[in-house]
Amino acid sequence: METDPTFLNAVRMMDRDALTSVFDQYAPSLHGYALRLCSNSLLADHIVGDVFARLLDKLASGNGPRDNLRSYLFEITYHLIVDEVRYSRRIVPLDVTDYLRPDRYSAYVGLENRMGFEKMLRAIQQDLTDYQRHVIILRFFEGFSMRETAKILGKSVSHVKAAQYRAIVTLRRVLAGHKYEMLAVA
Repeated sequence: METDPTFLNAVRMMDRDALTSVFDQYAPSLHGYALRLCSNSLLADHIVGDVFARLLDKLASGNGPRDNLRSYLFEITYHLIVDEVRYSRRIVPLDVTDYLRPDRYSAYVGLENRMGFEKMLRAIQQDLTDYQRHVIILRFFEGFSMRETAKILGKSVSHVKAAQYRAIVTLRRVLAGHKYEMLAVA
């Protein structure tokens, strides 16, 4: 649907059913993305509302997505989050622990794995740059390709690859330290 030329044409023509379908399909994932980055449900709701308002404005002026609707919507969301951060002049925490609670997985993982999971979430929050967080979320939580992630973030694919590589190295370093901490405790 996101790349179907017939559907995209219906969206560009502002067909009511097509627009309703777009909202129904993409609003939950856009909200989840915004919520993971801003940790504020009300703000995430406003951002998603602004995404669809901006989409309608673009469509009304004869612009809008030409080839990939999903990527286009996430790109708008990303820019609105960045604008919000610049406007508010505060650091946007990534409160992944509210989204991915370790207790949901406690039946499946042992204490050591749960501690490693919690350490990973803290590393994502504290040790990655905002840009690296965006890359990790888009690539691994939202499932975007390198090319789609680059388009959303307005960067080159090689820049996204470098940021992903640095983020993974940081996360591995933190987890390796966690293993050594576990050995010292035992």
